[in-house]
Amino acid sequence: MLIKADVTRTLKDCFYAAVFEREDPKLKYLPLAVQQKQIIVTCNYEARRRGLYKLQLVREAKKHCPDVIIVLGEDLTRFRNASKDNYNFLKAYMWSDKVERLGFDEVFMDVSDMIDYNAALLNQRNLAASFFHLDRDDPTIGFAFDASRVFGHTYPMAPTYSDSLCASSAGPLTNDSLDLHLRLRLGSHLAQHLRHELEEQKGYASTVGISTNKLISKLVGNVNKPKGQTVLLPPYNSRPSDGKSNVLQFIDEHDIGKIPGIGFKIAQKIRSHVLGRPAALSAGLVYGATKEDVKTRDVRMLENAGPELFGRLLAGPGTPKDLGGKVWGLINGVDDSEVAKVKEVPQQISIEDSYIRLNKFEEVKKELKMLGQSLIKRMRIDLTCPEDGIDDVGTASKREGDRLVGVDSTVKSRRWVAHPRTLRLSTRPRPPLNPDGTRSRTFTRISKSCSMPFSIFSFNTGLDSLAEKVVEEALIPLFRRLHPEKSHWDLSLINICATNMSLTASDRISGVGRDIGKMFRRQEDALKEWRLYDVDISPSSTDDKEQQGQVDDSDRMQHNFNRDDNLEGFMIRCEEARMSTQESYQGEDIWDSEEDSRDLGDTCEICGAVMPYFAMMAHERYHSLPD
Repeated sequence: MLIKADVTRTLKDCFYAAVFEREDPKLKYLPLAVQQKQIIVTCNYEARRRGLYKLQLVREAKKHCPDVIIVLGEDLTRFRNASKDNYNFLKAYMWSDKVERLGFDEVFMDVSDMIDYNAALLNQRNLAASFFHLDRDDPTIGFAFDASRVFGHTYPMAPTYSDSLCASSAGPLTNDSLDLHLRLRLGSHLAQHLRHELEEQKGYASTVGISTNKLISKLVGNVNKPKGQTVLLPPYNSRPSDGKSNVLQFIDEHDIGKIPGIGFKIAQKIRSHVLGRPAALSAGLVYGATKEDVKTRDVRMLENAGPELFGRLLAGPGTPKDLGGKVWGLINGVDDSEVAKVKEVPQQISIEDSYIRLNKFEEVKKELKMLGQSLIKRMRIDLTCPEDGIDDVGTASKREGDRLVGVDSTVKSRRWVAHPRTLRLSTRPRPPLNPDGTRSRTFTRISKSCSMPFSIFSFNTGLDSLAEKVVEEALIPLFRRLHPEKSHWDLSLINICATNMSLTASDRISGVGRDIGKMFRRQEDALKEWRLYDVDISPSSTDDKEQQGQVDDSDRMQHNFNRDDNLEGFMIRCEEARMSTQESYQGEDIWDSEEDSRDLGDTCEICGAVMPYFAMMAHERYHSLPD
């Protein structure tokens, strides 16, 4: 294995249902299902215990479980907000910025630096009384744990771990495997701590997989659901003595279509090659489900199996050259993809909806407006921040996010941190019926793009008006280019996407330049300490105040500041002060005290000009020059 990162994967169990359960805890003990369209998109474990399952028709679910509680989940706002909240919560524990969110309910965390630091501090003579440090600077922040044992489940199942430090189900461990074993033990205890804190503070249960890459940690995390965590034990590499590897043993148990990174089309080509015929598809709502499983072991054991074979098998227009090698690596448990670093803004914002049949233009226009409203709302939440830049991008509270829909002071006081430069419209038409009355399944989308209308970034226009303007100016022309015919498109999906993000000027490291508008707005406060003021006070009033002991320079400055606090006035006063040094000082009626006269310098006996002492010699030389 080339990757030596300890990746912890957190999966919130039946996330949509968990969000509703958190809002109403009584639902935890009742059968709960979340509905989108006429489909049950997810259900809690009480409902699953009674026979309900994902992607089940609502009428079938009610028939099977009459007392099921069905809630609508078509508005994804509550799920999106909960996902961001959980993500930020977990990210706060990390020392690095390698925290990657996958969808709403999965997070990959690279905790290698934390594991390395704590492994170096372990007392090998007393592992049972270890302490995991969560902060490099404060040694009191952390938790006690037993480093001699793995917390949670293992694959393969291990005996009592105090008796198996030097053994596994596959035989004695090498030194490298022993070191990996120690790191995995530490990772298991960190994962348990994060799960406990997430449930205590946020109310979400989670399932975790711990391994050395994203592929294995994702798969092993599914072994003990719900509310479990699993560690894949070494050895990871095949040993010369017996060729055994826990990674290959674990991977071989999975269907080829269940391997992350191998999509439906690639899996079907591989199944067809192994079976010698196309694999039969199962009927129903689950696209891509097959009646026949082809295990990963069957694929690995093919004659001449390797990168070259899969490169030839999967070759086609637009296929990457290294696809065969990548698929062969995944089949063998090798995944060199790193956990992506935290991104300030999303790469794209996409909104879509699916339909039984969409054929009329007025229906399409109505759907485009609804999708456009959702897209603009998402953009205002995810791509803006307050004018003062205090909070992070995309962390607007639910209440604030609701206000961003309209036009008020909240919206106008925000600024864009990124501008998507491209607007893309995608549709998925259904293929025509076959002669036997059946319809072939398709996942093909067709797309057209255009420049993002600049009006979409306006905060002075209401959501409805802005969405309608974007539909008329951009989305309808794109739809006409996709479907020049007037009707009978038989659409099953419409997607609109804001992409090709361009960061705006900001004070952040990732910003493209400085926000000069913000700089000018702060200039007055920043320069206040060094500002000069020209205070005009008559000598008589000054003398009176001095006699009364009331002359105070700060009072004069504050008086003048309140009178004229603007940049233009400040420049005018500076110009007047410059002129007074050359002209006004000649009058004996202005500054007549001896102390002030000495401070001004010396007076030229020829022209009467007043200047500093060091300049007088050069000035006299000027008078001695011939005309």
